[in-house]
Amino acid sequence: MLPITLNTGENVSNLVQKFQEYSGWRNAVLAALARWRAGIETAELSDAAGDQRLARLSARLTDDKLSIAFVAEFSRGKSELINAIFFADYGQRILPSSAGRTTMCPTELMYDETFPPSIRLLPIETRAQAASTSDFKEQSNVWTVLPLDISSGEGMLEAFKQVSLTKRVPVDEARLYGLYHEDDPDAALSVDADGMVEISQWRHAIVNFPHPLLKQGLVIIDTPGLNAIGTEPELTLNLIPNAHSVLYVLAADTGVTKSDIDVWRDHIGAGPARMVVLNKIDSMWDELRSPAEVAEQIDRQVATVAHTLELDRGQVFPISAQKGLVAKVNHDAALLEKSRLPQLEAALSEELIPSKQEIVRRQLAGEIDELAASAHSLLAARTRNVVEQLVELRSLRGKNQNIIEHMMKRVDLEKKEFDNSLLKLQGTRAVFTRLSTEVFTNLGMDVLKADIAETRTAMEQSRFTSGLRAAVKEFFTRVRYNLNQSSRKTEEITAMMTVMYRKFSTEHGLALSAPMPFSLDKYIKEVELIEGIYHKQFGAAAILTMPQMSLMSKFFDSIASRVKQSFLQANRDVEAWLKVVMAPLEAQIWEHKQQLKKRRQSIERIHVATDDLEEKLGSLEEMHAELEAQKDKLAALEAELRRAVDSELSELRAAA
Repeated sequence: MLPITLNTGENVSNLVQKFQEYSGWRNAVLAALARWRAGIETAELSDAAGDQRLARLSARLTDDKLSIAFVAEFSRGKSELINAIFFADYGQRILPSSAGRTTMCPTELMYDETFPPSIRLLPIETRAQAASTSDFKEQSNVWTVLPLDISSGEGMLEAFKQVSLTKRVPVDEARLYGLYHEDDPDAALSVDADGMVEISQWRHAIVNFPHPLLKQGLVIIDTPGLNAIGTEPELTLNLIPNAHSVLYVLAADTGVTKSDIDVWRDHIGAGPARMVVLNKIDSMWDELRSPAEVAEQIDRQVATVAHTLELDRGQVFPISAQKGLVAKVNHDAALLEKSRLPQLEAALSEELIPSKQEIVRRQLAGEIDELAASAHSLLAARTRNVVEQLVELRSLRGKNQNIIEHMMKRVDLEKKEFDNSLLKLQGTRAVFTRLSTEVFTNLGMDVLKADIAETRTAMEQSRFTSGLRAAVKEFFTRVRYNLNQSSRKTEEITAMMTVMYRKFSTEHGLALSAPMPFSLDKYIKEVELIEGIYHKQFGAAAILTMPQMSLMSKFFDSIASRVKQSFLQANRDVEAWLKVVMAPLEAQIWEHKQQLKKRRQSIERIHVATDDLEEKLGSLEEMHAELEAQKDKLAALEAELRRAVDSELSELRAAA
């Protein structure tokens, strides 16, 4: 057995280094966030809603993933490219790479510390059920789990070969899984003398591997050949659209085929961090040509590919993954430069990771602004109340009992007015509760499940293209309607809370900004994206063939699963928002009630014994100083957090 050892010395690529810097940035933000959170708790400025939001923010950062999908026809060198970019430091291939098909099912390489190193495999038989791969991820009993011996290179290779396993099944069984279609001219050629067809043994594979980068949140998606893009909806609806970067691998000697063009236009397309890799340029190296002639030939192929796919030439990267891997393993700098792999890694590191950091940074900044505003408001309210008491009590120096009694009556009047406002607030709470319930009338999972069941029934009953399309169109119409109805209710709640915030601010001097905003637009756009993918897949032809109609039914299972995930997250977000939208108002109301009570007690004590006045003033002055110190400390912690969020990856490298 050849043991695996990770060489962290010379061969750390720019991409690997950039990802490590990103991970370091994320950890620095988490540490600063924890210190700021501790400061808020020490100052007693936290509440249940704020704690919940901070916990979710920390969890999102901890679970943050960055996914890269590799897409190509078989034998284009995807697995070798993954080995060259990410696993060369192991000194050998980790993913199997040979002539022919080595990846038969979509494979995700990631690390989840709650699972031991293993390969989880979803049997191909699950394609016969009305459920998507995402649905099966919640059912651990369905998966075949094989242990992964990370101490053995040969053992690792053997385990990874599982993703290339096939089996032979009768034509009817292959048809049931949507993997055999009579209309396909190549289908008859795949049937052997016994009437059997070769298919993948597995539908999906998840490799749980404690590689340093995977442990830091990288997810690598290795896809099977292009024909699987159309037949496995999980790729079309989830893995490829949601990947932060897609590397589309072509062969330098063949260029762009018709199937390459179709998949690029229908499923990938130009966009941020979408790159084309022109692999196997070593096939064009020719001892009978000068290096300049070879370079010119490669450049012509790059120009042709860019023109065909309507891309900027800068998005096409000619490389040799195999020579790049050999060069890294053998520490051959000249061969590595000749493979042109570093240029691709540099482009990935400069485009993918900074753009991912910017997305996370924007999300963090918005959350921090709202949480900080809430803490500032509460601290400002406390400070203002203490200052008001100081002014009030200082004005009592040398005053007679009549004036003190007058001040007591004034506090009592203020409390009475405040209590009247609280009674009106009870009415608002009742409306808030009613509207909150109405939000879920349309957003509830039961409503969505009924819509999915109704659509499935309509599709099963229709054997014509128009009926299938009408059923799916009606499904999307209902989904959008339900989201829009719920969105209107959240807008009503926001408008009502804005009025209430303004009322308490103007009438009682509470330091309240506008209530926390909320929108379901994100989920409405998600549904539009899913519908757009569906139209790309099935919207072009006026009449679908029987295999396409069968695929549409399978596709709807994944559509339903994806929409279900969107609704689940929307439900969680609405529930979290409803818990926090009133929290700042309630916190300030509680604080104001306490301060009114303390003011009444202070004046009352002084009314009884004027000797207590100076003692009380001293106590309030001390309290004021403590609040100012708290304000300074929290400002420093907040500034430290914002510096951590705003820091660039290059700054972290310089500081290391």
